[in-house]
Amino acid sequence: MNDITIRRATSGDCQRLMELIRGLADYEKMPGEVTVSTEHFRESGFGQNPVWWAFVAEAGGQINGFALYFIRYSTWKGRQMYLEDIYVEPEMRGRGIGRMLFDRLIEEAKGRGLCAIKWQALTWNEPALNFYRKYYGAKFDNGWTDCSITVTP
Repeated sequence: MNDITIRRATSGDCQRLMELIRGLADYEKMPGEVTVSTEHFRESGFGQNPVWWAFVAEAGGQINGFALYFIRYSTWKGRQMYLEDIYVEPEMRGRGIGRMLFDRLIEEAKGRGLCAIKWQALTWNEPALNFYRKYYGAKFDNGWTDCSITVTP
């Protein structure tokens, strides 16, 4: 693991992050769902009013994984981190990268004074669910249903 570096993402990482995001979409069996442009993605993270932040895992000068989050607010609990995506390329799994990224997120949440980290996991993604249980004692909430609508600007 000592050849792996976890660092904050930079604007210059956006192209590679988009490649990994497409890899995640493939893994989640939703390859056609990634519609955001690299330009919009970059502006949303590194423009005048960023809405997301990320950490990348780098080995040998290549980004092989990432964790992207934003800040959400709970009227019951206060400010929380929302982990939008965490992903490690399949050929790099089993080297502790996911754990290094998640540990860095915990440090970040503590440093920002956030009270929790929230995220979603697909019910069929047993490797991810087992990871969250084993290393972090994650709680799973089956009492809520995800809802969404599409809004066209």
